[in-house]
Amino acid sequence: MNIIIGFVITVGCILGGFMAMGGHINVLIQPFELMIIGGAGLGGFIMANPMKVVKDSGKALGEAFKNAVPKERNYLDVLGVLYSLMRDLRTKSRNEIEAHIDNPDESPIFQTAPTVLKNKELTAFICDYVRLIIIGNARSHEIEALMDEELNTMFSDKMKPYHAITAMGDSFPAIGIVAAVLGVIKAMGKINESPEVLGGLIGAALVGTMLGIFLSYSVCNPLTSQIKIVRTKQHRLYIIVKQTLLAYMNGSVPQVALEYGRKTISNKERPSIDSVEQEMMNPGGEKAA
Repeated sequence: MNIIIGFVITVGCILGGFMAMGGHINVLIQPFELMIIGGAGLGGFIMANPMKVVKDSGKALGEAFKNAVPKERNYLDVLGVLYSLMRDLRTKSRNEIEAHIDNPDESPIFQTAPTVLKNKELTAFICDYVRLIIIGNARSHEIEALMDEELNTMFSDKMKPYHAITAMGDSFPAIGIVAAVLGVIKAMGKINESPEVLGGLIGAALVGTMLGIFLSYSVCNPLTSQIKIVRTKQHRLYIIVKQTLLAYMNGSVPQVALEYGRKTISNKERPSIDSVEQEMMNPGGEKAA
């Protein structure tokens, strides 16, 4: 919603200011200039990136428009799953724990946390490191190094759409100049026409420069900024898992280990201690009822 509101304000102020200065709005309607700039930018974007990144960029844009960041329920589900697994690690046999991590879709622990189960990457991340804890041979600092390496790789992959769209946005001003030059070439082909005709052609050419700058700084930059915010917050769920499991491996009881994970959440979004305690007593909240 913020993206739409911001875009309306931006376009409204630009067009409103132009009209207030006496400009005619129909002069700015140059679909072929837009086709040149947008088409060249999109073509370069496709040439520069693997198809996987192209598809993920579309997904990232959808997440940005939906503001698909983790909510309190997502955080509570992650903490609830971790608490249940750590509790069982202390009280149950290896075979019973393996039943949960080998088939999380059928696990009562994961079924109480549908937001975790829906995120296949997060579920696999939790199961992989709980499995390493069960094996018992790895030390906590070794697990931490492995987690850091995997998290860095995951975050790098998640940021590829951000970098790809940023690069495309950076190219728009230069492509706008190309569109403007093509418009001037067209105008020069009609150099014998009246000043009114030439003025219109040159004005249309200059719209290309304006569109290139507008697409770069007023469209792509805000969108990539929002993509980075959303995906960074989504990555926070993995940091919670990391800090919680490491605290458990270093000797903290499950209740205390959860605090290590909870404290990694931004203060404005962090669930209260009471909410976390309620989640430990009633995993999944109303869903478990």
